[in-house]
Amino acid sequence: MEPHPRDPGRAAWALPCLLLLALPGVGAQAFSLHQPQDKVPVAAGETLTLNCTTSRTDIIGGVRWLKGWGSENKTIYDQRVPSFFPRVTRAVDGSDTDFTIHIRNVQPEDMGTYYCVKYTKEDSGEEVVFRRGNGTEVSVQAKPSPPLVSGPEQRAVLGQSVPFTCTATGFFPREITVKWFKNKNPISAQQPQVSEWRVKTYNMSSTVKVTLQKDDVLSQLTCEVQHSTLPAPLRGSFQLSRVLRVPPIVEVDTKPSPAEVNKTVTFTCLVKEFYPADVSVSWLQNGIQIKVENISRPSELSSGLFRLESQVEVQATEEKNGSTITCRVVHDAQAPANTSAFLWISNPAQGESSKGSQMLKDDMLIYIVVGVVCTVLALLVAAILYLIRTKQIKGKSSPSARLHEPEKSSEATTQESDPNNLTYADLNFEKERKTIRRMVEMSQQSEYACIQTNRAPNGDDNLTYADLDMVHLSKAPKRPAPRPEETGSEYASVQITRK
Repeated sequence: MEPHPRDPGRAAWALPCLLLLALPGVGAQAFSLHQPQDKVPVAAGETLTLNCTTSRTDIIGGVRWLKGWGSENKTIYDQRVPSFFPRVTRAVDGSDTDFTIHIRNVQPEDMGTYYCVKYTKEDSGEEVVFRRGNGTEVSVQAKPSPPLVSGPEQRAVLGQSVPFTCTATGFFPREITVKWFKNKNPISAQQPQVSEWRVKTYNMSSTVKVTLQKDDVLSQLTCEVQHSTLPAPLRGSFQLSRVLRVPPIVEVDTKPSPAEVNKTVTFTCLVKEFYPADVSVSWLQNGIQIKVENISRPSELSSGLFRLESQVEVQATEEKNGSTITCRVVHDAQAPANTSAFLWISNPAQGESSKGSQMLKDDMLIYIVVGVVCTVLALLVAAILYLIRTKQIKGKSSPSARLHEPEKSSEATTQESDPNNLTYADLNFEKERKTIRRMVEMSQQSEYACIQTNRAPNGDDNLTYADLDMVHLSKAPKRPAPRPEETGSEYASVQITRK
């Protein structure tokens, strides 16, 4: 409040109130001024009531309310000009003894000590202090403003640490507590910075850093402020989606692939899990834009992210074979993201030729495999026979057979060796007919071989030798001893020692 233009000077405030005792008919003890309030707390914005009453009405002079005493005093109410103070009103309007006042919308700068003062006039017409009250100390409890949470001006990408600030202003006293929460979960923050703002008021600023994640589209950041003037904490919130950017995942699918000539091929561009929904999709063929008639709109997922599906149809002509079809995605005014696919065309005639060629290749492969297998088997059999032959040669002692030509007599020739160890061979030659008898008595362990030739020997005395492989002889079924042959046959005995 501004001081009244007719306020007394500093010297006038120093005049003793006892001067009034010199006035005729006036006693010092006959007048009393009562200011009962010692301390009055009030919340900012509320109405302050200051009580003051007097006992007499015959004292010439008005009543004023002063904030402060001495040279820095300020008049906040004057009985003579009440309309000069729009925020101050009398509790009992027009009373000569009750000077209680109301001060509306009290602010922290209204804090101080208030005095109710009774004035009187001297002979010179100058007003002097006659009585003053003991003073009322007013303390204004200023509530902090609702906290305001702010973030970066531009969107941030995933994994970036982003600072957020919480501010509250105009509170008193200075002490204040700040807490941060993300989806009701407390997070650590720096100590709040408190600074003086206006007279007897303070501002607060608190900062916290949050690393943005993909699922923060639905997350909320909360700043909670506690102060002595508040019956319950004040809270300010911030949706992280306001500063979050999730780039899309772009995929291109082609059906059918490869395509037949002159058929329609559908290319589908899947734009998945992005935020915000601001996205545009365009198609290009070998770098030249393709006109798309149906423009798709993003659809929201349960996670708060968005999804979009765009399609374009391309005629599969032969000159377009191998063309590059590109899906270009521009998200939230960022650099374009391109994903491409190729247009492959299959010719039915070429398909049949390719199929026959493939079958011929398969047949050739089968023949090659069969030939290799047969060759391996033949080599394996030859190796086995060679091993068996080598083993037999080493396991027996140089078998030799002596072919004894029977004497030209009718008598049978008997071998001197044991009959059980004899092996006989029938040697049939085309010679002159002779009469022979049974050569020797045969046993059941004898084996026979018959050797025939078309050429007759040169002489009767010629001997014929035969190496008889016992392995091959043993494979032949046994038969009884030979009977005497016709006169055209010759016999020889072969003696082989068995091991």
